[in-house]
Amino acid sequence: MPQIFHPSANTLARLALFGMGVGPLGSLVLGYLLIRSPYQTNVRVIREQPVPFSHEHHVHALGIDCRYCHTSVETEGFAGMPPTYTCMSCHSQIWAGSPMLEPVRASLRERKPLAWSRAHDIPDFVYFHHGIHVQKGVACVSCHGRVDQMPLMWKEEPMTMEWCLNCHRHPERHVRPREAVFLMDWVPPRDQPSLGRELLQKYHVEAEQLTNCSICHR
Repeated sequence: MPQIFHPSANTLARLALFGMGVGPLGSLVLGYLLIRSPYQTNVRVIREQPVPFSHEHHVHALGIDCRYCHTSVETEGFAGMPPTYTCMSCHSQIWAGSPMLEPVRASLRERKPLAWSRAHDIPDFVYFHHGIHVQKGVACVSCHGRVDQMPLMWKEEPMTMEWCLNCHRHPERHVRPREAVFLMDWVPPRDQPSLGRELLQKYHVEAEQLTNCSICHR
């Protein structure tokens, strides 16, 4: 009886079976990597801004405290963005004629706020309050990274639900004394977990409630 299929059909059949088995798994892995990639999380992606503001220069070189510009960070949900007159309190005297700062001067003249592009934008279905975290000893660098080393601002952490829960499950690893919240170069002690547990009690943090859905979704 003559052979109906060419011998290469066996190889094609094996490849087809292999693809049927591996293809769906590969799609899942590809999707997982895509979700965690900067394309989705925007981690370390520099957004175009009306003015190339350098935290490295203002925070590290000049020693300006976070609260000088983000005035409501200790008490309100939103950390606050500096109004134009905050910028001009210095730049009416320093680099007053710089072409790079013309958008700031125009903002003051036209009484129109600068349209900053947010690097950190929490979804509307997530409740986040800066003041609560600051008062409980969570430092700026825990979420925003070493902004004093950023010539241009970027998002340091993915801020996914998984990332938030990693902190909420083990808050003793992250809290620090309130007076160190705004220090960029603070180094945790070797007994950080012990210190953290003491601070959680001192700041009246009910750690077992931090993974309750209603904490972030209200």
